[in-house]
Amino acid sequence: MDPFEHALRSEAELREIYAPPSGLAATKEIDHLDEAACELVACSSLVFVATYGAAGRCDVTPRGGPPGFVRVIDGGRLAIPDATGNRRIDTSRNIVETGQAGLIFLVPGRSWTLRVNGRACVTTEPSLLDALPPVGKPPRTAIIVEPREVFTHCPKAFIRSRAWEPESWLSADAQPSPAEVLHAHVGDPQLTVAAIEESLAESLRSRLD
Repeated sequence: MDPFEHALRSEAELREIYAPPSGLAATKEIDHLDEAACELVACSSLVFVATYGAAGRCDVTPRGGPPGFVRVIDGGRLAIPDATGNRRIDTSRNIVETGQAGLIFLVPGRSWTLRVNGRACVTTEPSLLDALPPVGKPPRTAIIVEPREVFTHCPKAFIRSRAWEPESWLSADAQPSPAEVLHAHVGDPQLTVAAIEESLAESLRSRLD
């Protein structure tokens, strides 16, 4: 059976299964960053950025830095500085094509998150980049997000996953290593797992700054 052939097609069909939200879940969304949201952004050292391209291609990527590396700038917009990476520019390309982004801000050890969705762009404005903290090297670009939807997300996923509890984590030998996964994806018979491990290690040694 093809699950896509029999998939639900409308919100009405979904509402036959799920009742409408009530209480705080129905009223918590605002359209701007208030003081409490700004304080949470200032505490966050990790944000996940969700985007989609003109052809509908979706992408989610993590961005990390010291707490507060994402700044609230004039007009209540968010500025996410560029950092040294793999130069695929998946996120930036999608934003240039569609002008939209969704963010989830995390604070390590904390189960509540902040979700921000809104209009987005990529900028090279020198005065703005100069005001942002460098994440490794000084940023060459920054992602700007103008909030349209802002709300906190409940901690159930973190509680169920026990994500912040080290005693619940799988041991390294119970999971494939990043090098093993990359080796399987690349499919080059002349490339060894050991060579990929060394390449990844060298990247971390020399390309964080």
